[in-house]
Amino acid sequence: MTAPKTPGWLDWHADPSTPRFRLPPGTVDAHCHVFGPQAEFPFAPERKYTPCDASKEQLFALRDHLGVSRNVIVQATCHGADNSAMVDAVRASGGRARGVATVRPEVSEAELRELDAAGVRGVRFNFVRRLVDAAPHEALSTIARKIAPLGWHVVLYFEAADLPELAGFFGSLPAPLVVDHMGRPDVRKPVDDPEFGRFLRFVERNDVWVKVSCPERLSVSGPPALHGERHAYTDVVPFARRVVTEFEDRVLWGTDWPHPNLTDHMPDDGLLVDYVPRIAETPALQRKLLVDNPMRLYWPGETA
Repeated sequence: MTAPKTPGWLDWHADPSTPRFRLPPGTVDAHCHVFGPQAEFPFAPERKYTPCDASKEQLFALRDHLGVSRNVIVQATCHGADNSAMVDAVRASGGRARGVATVRPEVSEAELRELDAAGVRGVRFNFVRRLVDAAPHEALSTIARKIAPLGWHVVLYFEAADLPELAGFFGSLPAPLVVDHMGRPDVRKPVDDPEFGRFLRFVERNDVWVKVSCPERLSVSGPPALHGERHAYTDVVPFARRVVTEFEDRVLWGTDWPHPNLTDHMPDDGLLVDYVPRIAETPALQRKLLVDNPMRLYWPGETA
């Protein structure tokens, strides 16, 4: 028996527009998810939310509609440490997807090698308190030590205000770091605020990549990416543009489809593509953000 969706859950946009911005060949959507389908891949009992279904077939249809070539599918918290849905999607992609898993400290070397063979290239540590219980640092350090020999990286999801207490721990991890959604800056503050400056210096001083993703999740004043809006999420643009220009060789982009836990609106994914040239303003920066950087991280040695 399937569980009902969390009250107020917003389903993904069923009819996204065709982007005006033409993505360069080889573009990678470096942050997206699959949910279930619940009847085939049940959600974790300890989950904090119950989403709609968002299948691999629907993700790949969106990929083709937007003009994306490849995906990086990140394990969703609703599935806990059961990576079956994510791995199934990666395997079904014909080499056009990589995965980021959630694993427990007791994961065996054999289990990690099986995930690696399936196309997994990283693990995700979630520090957003409303989504997960407190993350024990010792357990996460154990996981990082286990995945380091595979050449994997650690994907970090945290909020800007928590970085001071977490930065030392992050810097101690024996693997490259990838930060989701620019560390969730408070875009009500100016881009030169000390809080965002602290994040930029953290990136500068460590082996860190940054996803300039999810403006719809960070924006306060919008306007939202709906109804053909050509200047969506204006309040987020200066922050993303700053990261792209300062760390042009270590930035990634992703749709975050199917946009879990949004409460205000559900963006048009076509308009999210049209947001890209506002933060990466030249073809050279666009090429690095969308193709060169994610290929180097997830498909090293391959050409787009």
